[in-house]
Amino acid sequence: MAILSIQSHVAYGHVGNAVVVFLLQRLGFEVWPVMTVQFSNHAGYESCRGRAFSAEELREVVRGIGERGVLADCRAVLSGYLGDPAVGAVVLEALAAVRAANPEALFCCDPVMGDQGRGLYVRAGLPDFFRDRAVPAADILTPNLFELAELSGRPIESLEDALAAARGLLQRGSQPGPRVLLVTSLRHPESAYDEIGMLAVTGDAAYRVATPRLPLDPAPNGAGDSVAALFLGHLLQGCSVEDALANAAAGIFAILSETGIAESRELQIVAAQEALLKPEVTFDVERIG
Repeated sequence: MAILSIQSHVAYGHVGNAVVVFLLQRLGFEVWPVMTVQFSNHAGYESCRGRAFSAEELREVVRGIGERGVLADCRAVLSGYLGDPAVGAVVLEALAAVRAANPEALFCCDPVMGDQGRGLYVRAGLPDFFRDRAVPAADILTPNLFELAELSGRPIESLEDALAAARGLLQRGSQPGPRVLLVTSLRHPESAYDEIGMLAVTGDAAYRVATPRLPLDPAPNGAGDSVAALFLGHLLQGCSVEDALANAAAGIFAILSETGIAESRELQIVAAQEALLKPEVTFDVERIG
């Protein structure tokens, strides 16, 4: 089973395709990474070198994959950091090409736009692309809490707010909206101080899981990328939404735990790799709707 992953890449560290490819390969998938940017490291450091690729350059890479005659083997298209609305159009073109060869292929959209405390960090026009074009096309959507508020156009101040916003996005668009919406970095006034949650919502059910909030300072980049990959991978392996949520929570907790032990600001995915398949710590998933 192959996954086409279109998102950023760094040479040092683990964000974007530099984390997604390893995690999905460890779960047993072939991954075709297409890099929207190639940077030395993520932008959280004092310096960052490299370049972003144009929409046409990315289009050529996807075209070349198609010329190998392998698109029928693609089970899903996963998008992450895009940076520019023109790159978003390439993602949808790639999705159309994949679905022409395999109509059952899924689109998992991680609408990377910003975060609490940082606000938006993408070019103007990209939030509109996600709201107007990506949300209606996606089968799986994985916003963090900030991105959920941006996509829904409403503040998220409680678990009920998050649930209502997620259900609104599920129903949005002229096409059927995303079949599954996963909210990451779920914290609100009702949350316990020492926990952080995730919320998975479908058309007829909602599930919540909470894990300990580890004292990582600074918080490592790439956790959202990791969760999107893990959740998608487990769904493609036949897990229910509830079980995929539990497995993704166990996987990211193992990665963050190893990161804390190493006192690193980069995710320790290699050290945690065995726990992706046989987690030592698991978490109960609660159905809330």
